[in-house]
Amino acid sequence: MSPRTSMANPLKKLASCVILDLDGTLLNTDGIVGDILRGFLSKYGKQWDGREAHKIVGKTPKEAAVVIVEEYGLPCLADEFAAEVYPLFSSQNIIPKGWNDQIVMFEFSNLRFLEAAKRLKKEPSSCLVIEDSIPGVTAGKAAGMEVVAVPSIPKQTHLYESADDILNSLLDLQPEKWGLPPFKDWIECTLPIEPWYIGGPVVKGFGRGSKVLGIPTANLSTSNYASLLSEHVSGVYFGWAGLSSRGVFKMVMSIGWNPYFNNTEKTIEPWLLHEFEEDFYGEELNLVIVGYIRPEANFPSLESLITKIHEDRRIAERALDLPLYSKYKDDPYLLRCSDSNCNHL
Repeated sequence: MSPRTSMANPLKKLASCVILDLDGTLLNTDGIVGDILRGFLSKYGKQWDGREAHKIVGKTPKEAAVVIVEEYGLPCLADEFAAEVYPLFSSQNIIPKGWNDQIVMFEFSNLRFLEAAKRLKKEPSSCLVIEDSIPGVTAGKAAGMEVVAVPSIPKQTHLYESADDILNSLLDLQPEKWGLPPFKDWIECTLPIEPWYIGGPVVKGFGRGSKVLGIPTANLSTSNYASLLSEHVSGVYFGWAGLSSRGVFKMVMSIGWNPYFNNTEKTIEPWLLHEFEEDFYGEELNLVIVGYIRPEANFPSLESLITKIHEDRRIAERALDLPLYSKYKDDPYLLRCSDSNCNHL
């Protein structure tokens, strides 16, 4: 039995094969769509944060254009919007899900899943579908298959209730729950990931880390990391944090919407696992994120949230002593600082 499987997560149903919807699951096309729409809307002083995505999924180009123009009050016609934006998608060799009149009916019907089962020579009832869109989930269920939803729409999981399981991301998929071979890359309750790097001056957050939770976080501005955040799913990560004037420290962090507090924007909130005697707002903080712990979740009480955060801390502290992760403590990026921030230290 996998260490991540317990009696609280029993076997759901035996599956003999997996059918994945490539777009939005294995390929991060949603990030490209977001970048294009974000850039276009900024010309009109508007901000795209992805929450309107569910209103355009499954729409034809004209229908989607009407939704966006009306939703944002743009001073242009839907046809003008489509004429300017659609070529930008084509230049990236992608077609937003449902934004092609010729394939929209097949894309969101059960026929594609039934055809896949036929080619695999499997009964539909033995197939496990992984989908990111609401129409795709509906189509998978209509084909008589089990469906795991990995929503591409932030904070809209309630729209996917027809799915047999709902995951924050593919990082949380447990094949053994469906009678399939388990993944073997989890180590000490952590999942190693390709390291990624972010840095910038420490900014003031919502003021609840120390005051409400008793957990002082060193927040980073997300203004320069919109694309990077779209590539990485919400959840709890860990790694190393470097302050050029203070050294390198273990770190656990949350990226996401903090559902308990119902944030309206995606945030980056690192917790440096060290007792500091003073604040360091404005100092350059560089992070090397090396592993994943769990998905973002809501909690029934503040006490249960605090308990879980401290459990995340213990997991991160132990894991970062493993050679797999500890080697990144010496990454030169950690103590790098920009000229503007080095000058006043």
